[in-house]
Amino acid sequence: MRAFFNLAKKWGLNVTQQRGLLGWPAASTYHKYKCGNVSALSFDTLTRISLLLGIYKVLHILYPQPELADSWLKLRNSNPMFAGKAPLDLMLDTGIDAMYAVRRLLDGRRG
Repeated sequence: MRAFFNLAKKWGLNVTQQRGLLGWPAASTYHKYKCGNVSALSFDTLTRISLLLGIYKVLHILYPQPELADSWLKLRNSNPMFAGKAPLDLMLDTGIDAMYAVRRLLDGRRG
């Protein structure tokens, strides 16, 4: 969980965005995670964190400027997949399927 919270800080995500990316855990559960009180995580939560860490890594490969890599998720995107939205908005609206799609898109760009 520490890796997720470090990533969320670099991306400038608020609590609502963080909870959304984690699959909407209860507020009390989220705050337990935040305090480091983590027991076994569900497969869904682990998958989401893995996808986000992969997205972070690929963005830093594609965009060597850390500011651009870390802001990409919040920038409006002209790719038809995003329909003018920011990738973060798509992932929050659509959930894990969009997280997989963003990861595949970035992996494809990386080559």
